Parts: sequence; C-alpha cells; structure tokens
Amino acid sequence: MTHTATQAAATGPAAPAAPPKSRTAERSLVRRALARPEIGALVAAIGVYLFFFIAAPTFRQADSFATVLYQASTMGIMALAVSLLMIGGEFDLSAGVAVTSSALTASMLSFQLTANVWVGVIVALLVSLAVGLINGLLLIKTGLPSFLVTLASFLMLQGANLAITKLLTDNVATDSITDMDGFDQAKSVFASEIGIFGVDVKITVLWWLGFAAIATWVLLRTKFGNWIFAAGGSKESARAVGVPVNLTKIALFMTVGFAAWFVGMHLLFEYNTVQAGEGVGNEFYYIIAAVIGGCLLTGGYGSAIGAVLGAFIFGMVNQGIVYANWNPDWFKFFVGVMLLLATLVNLWVRRQATRR
Repeated sequence: MTHTATQAAATGPAAPAAPPKSRTAERSLVRRALARPEIGALVAAIGVYLFFFIAAPTFRQADSFATVLYQASTMGIMALAVSLLMIGGEFDLSAGVAVTSSALTASMLSFQLTANVWVGVIVALLVSLAVGLINGLLLIKTGLPSFLVTLASFLMLQGANLAITKLLTDNVATDSITDMDGFDQAKSVFASEIGIFGVDVKITVLWWLGFAAIATWVLLRTKFGNWIFAAGGSKESARAVGVPVNLTKIALFMTVGFAAWFVGMHLLFEYNTVQAGEGVGNEFYYIIAAVIGGCLLTGGYGSAIGAVLGAFIFGMVNQGIVYANWNPDWFKFFVGVMLLLATLVNLWVRRQATRR
C-alpha cells in the first residue's frame, strides 16, 4: 500500500482528460467561412445554375454555357473594377457611358485620321484614364460625394458621345473600321475566340478570369489592397496610420477607366461600329453585380471573387431566360429580386459570422 502511494506521489496528480472536440472549433471554422464576402454569392450562383440546368435543357449544352460565360465576362470586367472602387468607399455612375466613350474615341479617331487602329486604341486608353483621374481629383478637391461627381461625369460623357458623333459622322453611329490597318491584330486581342475542348470561347472570358486573379492578389497580398480596405472603412483612421487615401481613391477611379477602355475596345472590335447612345444604365448593373458579390454600399468590405460570382449570376439569368423560352422583359424583374435577396443574404451571413 505504501508502494502504491509512493508511486502515485511520484507520478503527480492525474492530468485532466483532454476535452472532447466540441463544436467550438467547428463553429469557429464556420464563422470564418461565413465571414467571406463572396459566400452568399456562391450559394446564389449554385442555386441559379441548378435552377436553369433543370428548367432549360439548352442551358446544359457546352456552347450555351460558353455564351453564358461571355455575357458574364463583359459585365464582369467592369464589375471587378467597380467592386474595388466600392470597397474603397466610392461609386462611379459614369462607368457605363465611359465604355461607349472609349469605343467612340478609338473608332472616330482612327477613321478621321485614316490611321492604324492602334493609334485610336492608345489614345482611347489615355482618354479613359484621364476621365478616371478627373473624377478622382474632383472628388478630392471639392469634397463632394462620388455619387454627385460621377453623376455629372455621366451626363457630360453622355452628351459628348452623342454630340461629337453627330458632328463627325452626321449619324448616331461610327463608321465601320474593318478595312483599316491593324484591325485584325486588335480584334485578336480584344474580340477573338479560342477553342477549348471543342467549344469556341470568347477571349474576354480569359481576360476576365485573369483580371480577377490579379484583383484578388492585389486585395489580399499587397499593401495597396490594405490601403483600399482602410480607405473604404474609415478614411480618417486610415490617414492617421499613414495610408495615402487620396492617392488610393484616384488610382481606383483610374482602374475603372482602364476597365471601361478594355470593354470598349471589345465592343468596337466585336461589332465594328459603335452606337453613341449605348452604355446608359449599365453602371447600375456593375454596381448590382458588386453588391450581389458581397460588397457593402458603405465601403470597406467585399472581394474580387464575389464580383466574379455576381457577374456570373447575371450571365446565367440573362441567357437562362432566353434558353427557357421566357419573355426577356422579365430580366430586370429578376435583377431586382436578386439584388434584394443578395442584400438580405449578405446581411444574414455577416450577422452569423459575428455571432458568438
């Protein structure tokens, strides 16, 4: 008995049993997953895909899906830039007509100067970046909300698009530039098709995914990404810790300008001519895609992946309605429903993520 007591004293008190793996770790993992801005859009995208997969047999075909991706890509490239701007706490209501302005600039300049189309492409890039720069500078210098600054830009660009096009072409559309030098090379960059597993896929899909990868890397792995979140969350606090808020916001507006240029070049070389009145209203679709993807209207929260999913949902609804032989007039109704549901889902997800 003495030996037993001595042995027990030597070994010390028994170690407490390891607590069973409770649900705490699981809840923590779930909260981290729910905290991701794109989780609501991912659930919605899966739901919309399954719905049209069942409701529209044509939707299941590979070439039909390629068309869905194409529709998503042209909106998605702009939605990426707009989502970055929204994370930074600002809006750009001129984004839709800026796409048309870029295409008109490249087309009319090349045609009027009888120059290589790449001259027009480069000048259009400079003009688009300048529009973004001016929007950013006006925002900073005047202190006005970006809503008002870019609304003014929207109206000015819309009026200039129509007035200058009529002045130079005596029409509301530009002349065709298909027979001009450099057209084929530019078309291969902005509007060609690539065969993937026997299906022709628009090159804009690859550009879209490439831009999404870059935007995700910038947001999550770079100092500039931290600046974007900080500037959108609280610019006063961001300035207090050394974040160049003004420079960040100007760069984001110029990023929207770059995206508008790229999509404008695609439209030009895909259709060869541009209507001066196009693009009006598209700015709301870009913002809606970003919101569906998890961006908050108050800034400081969102992701590039969410913008991709938001645009993908747009593409599926846009083409799915056609494949299901429904009246396309219902498209905007579905957009409104998606916006409302996405906002509610994102609100619920954030509450679940922050609940103890």
